[in-house]
Amino acid sequence: MTVIQHKPVNPIAHLSAEDIETLGKELDAIRDRVLAERGASDAAYIRKVIKTQRTLEMSSRAVLLFSLFPPAWVVGTAGLAVAKILENMEIGHNILHGQYDFMRDPKIHSTTWEWDHVSPADQWKHSHNQLHHTYTNVLGKDNDLGYGIMRVDEDQKWYPMHLGQPLWNFVNACFFEYGIAAYDLELGRNLRKGRHKAPEFRARLRAVGRKIRRQVLKDYVIHPLLSGPSFLTTLAATFTANLIRNLWSHSVIMCGHFPSGVETFSKTSIEGETRGEWYLRQMLGSANISGSRLLHIMTGNLSFQIEHHLFPDLPSKRYQEIAPQVRALFDRYGLTYTTGPLPKQVASAWWKVIRLSLPNRETARPAADEPPARVLATSGV
Repeated sequence: MTVIQHKPVNPIAHLSAEDIETLGKELDAIRDRVLAERGASDAAYIRKVIKTQRTLEMSSRAVLLFSLFPPAWVVGTAGLAVAKILENMEIGHNILHGQYDFMRDPKIHSTTWEWDHVSPADQWKHSHNQLHHTYTNVLGKDNDLGYGIMRVDEDQKWYPMHLGQPLWNFVNACFFEYGIAAYDLELGRNLRKGRHKAPEFRARLRAVGRKIRRQVLKDYVIHPLLSGPSFLTTLAATFTANLIRNLWSHSVIMCGHFPSGVETFSKTSIEGETRGEWYLRQMLGSANISGSRLLHIMTGNLSFQIEHHLFPDLPSKRYQEIAPQVRALFDRYGLTYTTGPLPKQVASAWWKVIRLSLPNRETARPAADEPPARVLATSGV
């Protein structure tokens, strides 16, 4: 079983250190312009999305009171799935990034928001905002890259256990919110290193347990009981809505981090990293999804993953607005802006999962003057 190993290239060999720092300043200027302009329209947008989501969820749950009837089951399940996707992607994810903290609304603030997810908001913010966005696509530092359970780069050593990674990636997709909770806990690492009895870990584990109990009680006990004779059909509808939400979220995130054209980086490559180099790593380590305005909303605007990684604290609806400016910088500096339709990006990401589950095929070593793809020596990235 072999795979075709990627051709070693250095995508920034043509850039000087001065080029990279100038690029960083141009990106800072884009960010500063948006920060200066954000205001009432951004606040109105997120309030409208929250109102729409809550109305959709309540009406869908009302329809599921009659879920014994197949048409009601289908309509209620579809509406609930969309409401859960909106809550996680466009609302929860972005509020917890602090994108709307400027509003100073205690009800819509990163320090007070709790989302419809089994992972407690404070734990997710640490693993996602502080770790993932700091160490984007750095092997061994960014656990979003394969969630710590997959081989994600040809340079990683292959073991027979990797043959199963397409299967456990699919299982992770189906129960994605639970996988994220385990990832936020760094469950595997803490168990492996015998830290499972440490007071800090046990306190975090209890917090996750409380959140899971609350979510299970809400979704699989209270709402089905309120449906009376439709208890079992409402239970099935809720499970199906959560499954759809999990599969959708997993697919969107995979498309942003894992399709063809996205680079990964070694731990040593970010030592002494400058602001410009950090920006460059976000540009090389992210991919977008092209599509309609509705698709962008349903992805939480993570269809603009490149722009989100560059500016994670800007209001999400601004990403579409600044994307042409960001893409123009890619073109001017000779970089590849990786994007494509959702089916293409999903297929590309899954093909990479399958390809890297197999051992590398031996290829000729690169010439001495051709730098390996993962060593971006020009900038130290």
